[in-house]
Amino acid sequence: MGLVGIQENGSGELSEIPLGTKAKYIRMDSDLTETKDGLPTNNPETNKYVFACAIFASLNSVLLGYGNVGVMSGAIIFIREDLKITEVQQEVLVGILSIISLFGSLAGGKTTDAIGRKWTIGLAAVIFQTGGAIMALAPSFKVLIIGRLLCGVGIGFGVMIAPVYIAEISPAIARGSLTSFPEIFINFGILLGYISNYAFSKLPAHINWRVMLGVGLIPSVVIAVALFFIPESPRWLVLQNRIEEARLVLINITNNEKEAEEKLQEIQIAAGSANADKYESKAVWLEILRPSPPIRRMLITGCGIQCFQQITGIDTTVYYSPQIFKNAGITGNSQAFEATIAVGFTKTLFIFIAILFIDKIGRKPLLYASTIGMTVSLFSLSLSLAVLSHAKAGIILAILAVCGNVASFSVGLGPICWVLSSEIFPLRLRAQASALGAVGNRVSSGVISMSFLSVSRRITTAGTFFIFGLISCFAVAFVHYCVPETKGKTLEDIEVLFQNEEELQVSQIEMGDVERLMQKS
Repeated sequence: MGLVGIQENGSGELSEIPLGTKAKYIRMDSDLTETKDGLPTNNPETNKYVFACAIFASLNSVLLGYGNVGVMSGAIIFIREDLKITEVQQEVLVGILSIISLFGSLAGGKTTDAIGRKWTIGLAAVIFQTGGAIMALAPSFKVLIIGRLLCGVGIGFGVMIAPVYIAEISPAIARGSLTSFPEIFINFGILLGYISNYAFSKLPAHINWRVMLGVGLIPSVVIAVALFFIPESPRWLVLQNRIEEARLVLINITNNEKEAEEKLQEIQIAAGSANADKYESKAVWLEILRPSPPIRRMLITGCGIQCFQQITGIDTTVYYSPQIFKNAGITGNSQAFEATIAVGFTKTLFIFIAILFIDKIGRKPLLYASTIGMTVSLFSLSLSLAVLSHAKAGIILAILAVCGNVASFSVGLGPICWVLSSEIFPLRLRAQASALGAVGNRVSSGVISMSFLSVSRRITTAGTFFIFGLISCFAVAFVHYCVPETKGKTLEDIEVLFQNEEELQVSQIEMGDVERLMQKS
């Protein structure tokens, strides 16, 4: 049929191996068409369509960045003043969203397999909007927590489904960039939250934080409209045996009926349509809980990168940046918010560097640059708070270190974490395994966020960021040993990267059998 396997050659490099018949066709997950010279070229119409779908699917991330992270960093100061909450209640309010979102992520895997990728995106927006409205109108801390819990469930759905959806509709040559869109929108939401903090901080304390939270509900209206225009994932449609609908979506995506038919055949093979009974009798969660060696390696990579994204302390840097700058020596809310806006611009700006290079130089080089840069920045921030606190040089170093940390995060670990989690798992496990990785991400975020103030009080803020720096060192090692390069690979090809030589030979035989069955049918 085509090139569907990858093996390691004698020089240690990965090379593609032909399987099945000798019929030549365009790579299934690419967005390439033949020119008159026989050379592949991009299809601009297809790119525009998929680009628009990726943007609409990422809108939930604006809510995540704005309501969960950006606006809360400033609103919490006024909530504490207005509702007279304690430091422990403050930690709970900030961190509980990440903890509770694990339930949304766990339910999200099952829900997205049941009702589809795009309607799960809509469900996430409805739940988050409800929680946000309750928070904005909350008369007490208890009601505020109820709204925050609902927001957490909505975020749990949103963080795992958008990358999965985008990965399943994107061509291989642009999948890394497109799957990074949710991270762009998270950063944009965070920046809007910072600007909102500054813009409304002059209002009375019992009103300003409510306005800050209420503004974040606006993107939900756009999401509601977008759901009626974006298509369902063709891979999910194949899993539901809705082949004709999947074919129509693929024709819209590729703008080429022949290529759409070829992609459909490969998706059917990957989905196990030719051997459905085998997968119906094997529960997805059983396969995840008792994984084969290749699946175990995928889970280590997918869940590990998700956890490292959070345990290196990025959320605390963003949540508590105004307080960090005050510890460094900045006085007054306005000055702290101004410095925080600089952090938001930096975080948003550098995500575009990742978008430009993720499909050109690959995931792994960006991850190296990211984790090494974060390590240097975290140690520098620790130094500025421990040795140069309240000195002009210390304030400058603290601002540069925080900006360096979020810039390094945005270049690699931020977006690529979600890209890898959405592309390394086989189709039959993708939604549930991605949900498991999102659970690890949310739990790590919640634990770090809820304990930051208490830990900082015991070992100082400088000591806390020194520990984050040490963890970031381990993240560099994890990238080196556990993360393969997936640039340019189709979703179906990536599975083979996690197989050793013996497993690869067995996989080649099985795929050949499946191809022959598909050709007969």
